[in-house]
Amino acid sequence: MSSNPVAETVASLMPRAKAELAELVAFKSVADFDQYPKSESEGAANWIADALRTEGFQDVALLDTPDGTQSVYGYLPGPEGAKTVLLYAHYDVQPPLDETAWTTPPFELVERDGRWYGRGSADCKGGLVMHLLALRALKANGGVPVHVKVIAEGSEEQGTGGLERYAEAHPELLSADTIVIGDAGNFRAGLPTVTATLRGMTLVRVQVDTLEGNLHSGQFGGAAPDALAALIRLLDSLRAKDGSTTVDGLAGEAAWDGLQYEEQAFREDAKVLDGVELIGSGTVADRVWARPAVTVLGIDCPPVVGATPSVQASARALISLRVPPGVDAAEATKLLEAHIEAHTPWGARVSTERIGQGQAFRADTSSPAYASMAEAMAVAYPGREMQSAGMGGSIPLCNTLASLYPETEILLIGLSEPEAQIHAVNESVSPDELERLSVAEALFLRNYAAS
Repeated sequence: MSSNPVAETVASLMPRAKAELAELVAFKSVADFDQYPKSESEGAANWIADALRTEGFQDVALLDTPDGTQSVYGYLPGPEGAKTVLLYAHYDVQPPLDETAWTTPPFELVERDGRWYGRGSADCKGGLVMHLLALRALKANGGVPVHVKVIAEGSEEQGTGGLERYAEAHPELLSADTIVIGDAGNFRAGLPTVTATLRGMTLVRVQVDTLEGNLHSGQFGGAAPDALAALIRLLDSLRAKDGSTTVDGLAGEAAWDGLQYEEQAFREDAKVLDGVELIGSGTVADRVWARPAVTVLGIDCPPVVGATPSVQASARALISLRVPPGVDAAEATKLLEAHIEAHTPWGARVSTERIGQGQAFRADTSSPAYASMAEAMAVAYPGREMQSAGMGGSIPLCNTLASLYPETEILLIGLSEPEAQIHAVNESVSPDELERLSVAEALFLRNYAAS
């Protein structure tokens, strides 16, 4: 990185950043309080509130959102007449899945092979540390030239919409000239990237019932309708033979015309086993950024260990449907529910329950804020031009903010490049990415203030 005072300050702060990230990662802040104590999330929220107060933030508050979680808010005043920038991150994390599959404990930050491992290190506790680093670097080099609002969400991973509903009820709270969402990532480590689009998402729980109770498979199997088999046939109807998503009435042929995702690179990033084909049609970018994608997240049925020879009376599944910009998530949900009704076999009783929903998002990458970010990233990543890419994931808050503040520019950056393996075992963050993106954010704030 070319020498400049901001970069030098960020480099000097990296040991502190690692220590702080370790403290944050130690909180088991999964916003599913049936799995992890609510006190873990509350501990993380209080840690963030204390950190903001230490940095001079005013009006620091723990906001009780309608889904039973807390978001942390703070305001750092800048020079009179300056622009206002909102910095976003979330402190809740995905469950660690199988903790025994982690090389090191998931809630302990461990350095290994040049990366820092731990749940939330990249998604998105590292994003909060990135914001703190950027602000500290500016304070040490002439001051923060804009008014800054920080919001750290407590339930982003659950998709339960707590902060969206809170923001709608208090629209003045998060208003800003520009919003930087620190929950995305570079297309490739070392390649500065802003995320131009996000897919929307709907979560639906489906239950199939066929019998009053389980039956002996020897006595009744062959004629008695098996709820698990009915569910399997139903779920299979959501995919074509090549694996493409097929929800009746939902278009799935859109093409992505920007930065492309080479198939071999995707196979390596996704760690696809040798000989296993990718699913779907079109380019990889088409499939993960521009088209709908259904995923069966879980099935309730008897485990193999301890299973009895029974025809199942009931079975449940949790289905995720991602939809690209231009597709209304609410309409997609209705189409998914109608598809489920139409494709449930044998007259089985089926019911659906909506668990969560968020709209897709498309940024205006021609705006002045993006020009300021491109200039900043060119300094933080010498010789690399800023790229715009899509992201297959969803950040429901983005569309809420875009609706509340239609004149506000929204940028998405972050630490979740492919090697980070967010949501998977052995999630990690690259300290090099954390350092460079912190420099980029600091320089962006300076550039934007002067624009």
